[in-house]
Amino acid sequence: MLDNVPIVRIYKDGKGKPKRMKDTVVAEYALTIRLYDKELVTLLCSPEKLEYLAVGFLFSEGIIKGKEDIKGIVLDENKGAIEIATAEPGTTTKDAAFQRLIASSGGQGISSLDLDHNIVESKRTITPAEIFDLIEEFVHRSDVFEATGGAHSAALCDARNILVFSEDIGRHNAIDKVFGECLMKAIPTNDHIVLTSGRVSSEIVQKVAKRNIPMIISKSAPTNRGVEIAADLGITLIGFVREGRMNLYTHTWRVVSDEI
Repeated sequence: MLDNVPIVRIYKDGKGKPKRMKDTVVAEYALTIRLYDKELVTLLCSPEKLEYLAVGFLFSEGIIKGKEDIKGIVLDENKGAIEIATAEPGTTTKDAAFQRLIASSGGQGISSLDLDHNIVESKRTITPAEIFDLIEEFVHRSDVFEATGGAHSAALCDARNILVFSEDIGRHNAIDKVFGECLMKAIPTNDHIVLTSGRVSSEIVQKVAKRNIPMIISKSAPTNRGVEIAADLGITLIGFVREGRMNLYTHTWRVVSDEI
């Protein structure tokens, strides 16, 4: 996931001469997911946990519903391609997937925003001290970010322990890797917590809602739409967990504190 490139480092106000040196950067990889013998999408990602990324992406897009839908996975790292064999879909499912692909643009997923989710009903609670402890462990695990400053992290955890952790150049990819690993290893996500280093947009909230997860904790900011959807879907959204503070945006009752 790392590479070294030559750079020239320049200092402000002449405090040191320009210096030629090597710098560590994060690696970028193009992965093409093939489905039904066709190219579905190409993801720019970090070159690790590629099977989990592909499976997590297909699940997030609603193309597969569970591990039982996957009949085989063939990864060719040299060609940057992964072939997913699934249970034979109906014509409508197959056609819809590729029509959405044709209609998509930019960095969006292949499907449009789908707000038809059940409200997440969970009695999961957490204390502020537990949140700070989780984030501290989360940061310490982020080796690629520490080395390069160029990666996002995501994790699934309970109130005290990180259970699954991934890094990627994309915040969506990092979460899809986590969910893909959970799917393939039959790790339950109900009543758990997602940690992310990245911005919490509406798409991120939807990914989490599909796994019936009641809580998102981020080091970064949410968008207004992310806050609105989290409120609508019963998800506790916590952001800016850093430097001994945090912001509680939605369903704050899950954060148990005598001071709230």
